[in-house]
Amino acid sequence: MECRGVKPISHTKAIFLHLHFKRPSRLRKTRKLRGHVSHGHGRVGKHRKHPGGRGNAGGMHHHRINFDKYHPGYFGKVGMRHYHLKRNQKFCPTVNLDKLWTLVSEQTRLNYAKNEAGLAPVIDVVRSGYYKVLGKGKLPKQPVIVKAKFFSRRAEEKIKEVGGACVLVA
Repeated sequence: MECRGVKPISHTKAIFLHLHFKRPSRLRKTRKLRGHVSHGHGRVGKHRKHPGGRGNAGGMHHHRINFDKYHPGYFGKVGMRHYHLKRNQKFCPTVNLDKLWTLVSEQTRLNYAKNEAGLAPVIDVVRSGYYKVLGKGKLPKQPVIVKAKFFSRRAEEKIKEVGGACVLVA
C-alpha cells in the first residue's frame, strides 16, 4: 500500500540515509541536563564569578597538576642572586678565520691578489660587528691586515703564516 503523495525509496537509498544521519555514539551533556533548572551550575552563584580563583591562584594547591605539567620550575629559587649584573660586560662576538674573507667583497680579494706592489687589504672586523678573531679554518696564501680587539693565539699564528699582520684596536 502506497501513501498518498509519498514516493517509495529504494533499499540502497534507505541505507545511505541511515548512514548519513547516524546518531552520535554519546549524547551531549546538555541533553542529560534537560529538566534540571540550573544545568549543574548551582542556584546561588548561577555560573558566575571565579570558582577556581583569579589568575594564577592555587598554583601550589588546587591547580598544582597544571603548573607542574606545563610550567615546571615556576615556583622556588635556584642558585645565587647577582645584584647589579651588567650583561654587556662580557659581550664579545667572534669570527673564525675561514669566514674572515666574507667580510670584504670577492672583488677586493681578487684585486689585491693580482697586485704586484705587495699591498695587503685591511679587514676591520670591528666594523663588521665582531670583536675577536678565532683560529678555525684556513686562510688563502695572501697577506692581509686584520684589525680586531682580540686575537686567539692560533688565529695570530695563521695570519702571520700567510704574511699578514694583526692590529689591535680599542
